[in-house]
Amino acid sequence: MGKIAFVFAGQGAQYPGMGKEFYDNNDAARNIFDQVERLRQGTKEQCFFGTKEELSLTVNTQPCLFTVDLAIAEALKAEGVSPDAIAGFSLGEIPALIFSKMLTLEDGFAFVCKRGEAMHEAAMKHPGGMAAVLKLSAETVISLCDAEAGTFPVNFNSLEQTVVAGKKEAMPSFIKTVKEAGGMAIPLAVSGAFHSPFMKEASLELETFLENIPVQDAIYPVYANVNAKPYTKENFKERITKQIMSPVLWQATVEHMTEEGFDSFIEVGPGKTLSGLIKKIAPQASVYNVEKESDLHRVLEELK
Repeated sequence: MGKIAFVFAGQGAQYPGMGKEFYDNNDAARNIFDQVERLRQGTKEQCFFGTKEELSLTVNTQPCLFTVDLAIAEALKAEGVSPDAIAGFSLGEIPALIFSKMLTLEDGFAFVCKRGEAMHEAAMKHPGGMAAVLKLSAETVISLCDAEAGTFPVNFNSLEQTVVAGKKEAMPSFIKTVKEAGGMAIPLAVSGAFHSPFMKEASLELETFLENIPVQDAIYPVYANVNAKPYTKENFKERITKQIMSPVLWQATVEHMTEEGFDSFIEVGPGKTLSGLIKKIAPQASVYNVEKESDLHRVLEELK
């Protein structure tokens, strides 16, 4: 085995009941949930018993998903599995940065709550949506967005998938255009046009929020969504605030990591979305996912 990477699940992966099995059965995971609960009362309740609609609101999605991702990563670490580097998809980048100790849990959780609020406000001001486009190349999707005002390619996920964000009124026409071009567009369970220019006000708000928050060197390299290269203490604040209005370069991130010797990827958090993408980008890699306590034991056996 070469190098191990943890990859942290992003927004859209959330579901009611996420994390409960870990909370009930794992001390390391429970510790994270309990710390977060002291910072934001009701977070556990939302994760374990919230409705799909409640968890789809970005002000709830972000703190809840942050908690589940981080709890599972800490559970793996407590069992002796540590990464050589990490990456997170969109929202998942925040718990990745906290797991790598660039921010304290308190500051990181305050940031993720502020991020959710700022993005929610921007989404209310600029109503929009997102859709995953399949069966078309990234170049074709870019050209379709250029032809449809108010739409932007925002997540370059794999050779077979590019996500587009756009104004609410532009998305139905764009989805129709994708179908006419021979592709398929699947609307995503998000509440705004994230990673697009419509998030500029939120980005500026986060810049102000981070002005007096201390940043430390990462104990594990964290690959940034905005350029697929590791964060540094010096570029941290610029990259993390630009992230919400910039495309997620996921395919490039995985390609860079494999070029640098990463051959095992462990997805932490709800769902298997990132695992599926990585298998397409780097079919030679070993890919695992841990979203339940039973997954943890399975992966520990497979890594022996």
